[in-house]
Amino acid sequence: MERLDGSRGAGSHDRRMPAASAESFQHGWANTDMKLPPVSGAAYAAVRRAAVSERFPGERIVIPSGGLKVRSNDFDYTFRPHSAFIHLTAEQGTQAVPDSVLVLEPDGTGHSVTLFTRPRSPRDGGPNGAEFHSDRRHGEFWVGRRRTLSETSDALGVQVAARDSLERALAGNVPTRVVRGEDPLVDALVAPAHQADAELLTFLSELRLIKDEWEIEQMRAAVGHTVAGFHDVVGELPHATSLARGERWIEGTFNRRARLDGYGLGFETIAAAGAHACVLHWMRNDGPVRDGDLLLLDAGVEADSFYTGDVTRTLPVGGRFTDVQRRVYDLVFAAQSAGIAALRPGARFGDFHDAAMRTVAEGLDGWGLRPGGDAATTPGSGLYRRYTVCGSGHMLGLDCHDCAGARSENYIDGVLTPGQVLTVEPGLYFQPDDLTVPEELRGIGVRIEDDFLITADGPVCLSSGLPRAADDVEAWMASL
Repeated sequence: MERLDGSRGAGSHDRRMPAASAESFQHGWANTDMKLPPVSGAAYAAVRRAAVSERFPGERIVIPSGGLKVRSNDFDYTFRPHSAFIHLTAEQGTQAVPDSVLVLEPDGTGHSVTLFTRPRSPRDGGPNGAEFHSDRRHGEFWVGRRRTLSETSDALGVQVAARDSLERALAGNVPTRVVRGEDPLVDALVAPAHQADAELLTFLSELRLIKDEWEIEQMRAAVGHTVAGFHDVVGELPHATSLARGERWIEGTFNRRARLDGYGLGFETIAAAGAHACVLHWMRNDGPVRDGDLLLLDAGVEADSFYTGDVTRTLPVGGRFTDVQRRVYDLVFAAQSAGIAALRPGARFGDFHDAAMRTVAEGLDGWGLRPGGDAATTPGSGLYRRYTVCGSGHMLGLDCHDCAGARSENYIDGVLTPGQVLTVEPGLYFQPDDLTVPEELRGIGVRIEDDFLITADGPVCLSSGLPRAADDVEAWMASL
């Protein structure tokens, strides 16, 4: 590695391997090939691929998994494939291979499907024979065993080919749509078709709006693991109060559950104590957790299938709300309850937010909080937004904020449909320096968030294993 001054950098701290040692890696290995059963979601992924095929007849569809991203020097972040790739393959966390590419090739009856991926590191001294022991990113000695191409085919139920044959597969004058920005080689091989590529992304996002039976099973598991993490945290609150950075202890407690039961986190844990709860996406988590303060914990476990939960509870650190804290908490609880009551098939997606915000506005009016002088309940008024700036919920699935590429008419301005999973999460956030609120309210932030499955009979709370009402929260905390 040559530096700007002409000197040579180390590149790696490893010593150069003698030829005889390198040669010894090419033989003496047992055959460890396996026959793998299909992954649990493979049949459902095939149905989703068929929907893509039907939507884009005669066109080639290219969906990369994405690659590794450098954290520092020769260390990478944990790999997570693009959500569209996961959705159409049902690939699992620890088996996902960077730089894989799913290609739907048009044929006479629809599309043939091929997954281009890396085979196992060879041991026979071929062109890539040194990868096994010398490649820090992909070698089996360094990152563990990959499936063979045959094993991947058995597991995912698709035809599989080596990644190095991708360039030939993408040749020819075939109309092609690509999920761009994930694989530099794919982007270089296929000329951009901006509108066509954008339409593909929109369709793939909208395809996730309604979850199938298997996806709902994964969501139940992810939310269940998330609920378990909240139980863990409550048990650790007394110890967290003894630490200078107790928020970090809370974060670590939940994150341990995420790694134990799932693939990891659906998003970075928000462990916001005291006035930090007024920062919507507080992820520094470097503050103390003091007895008498509130702790706002917003967290989600990502299951091995990459589906995630997203739950928030605001907890009195000492186990009991003060009168002022309870007043704020009860208003947020009432707003969430009003939002939940508005969930039903055929209702507008925005109805639950409107119901929650009406309750917030009426409550603030009752407290005399009118920062602009007019009543917050005046039609069209948004004065309450000073204290609650974000929407009251979102779709949930492979992404925490799932289906974000969907068209407004099918999401934000659409109607609720059985099979959708979404959050309801109103909040109130009184900034510590806000002179428009009484001093006793400043620095109090409260959010309550639960995950709901829309069914033909109404909403089902997937996170019902956690209490919501203030009295129930206090009783739960006392029991732990």
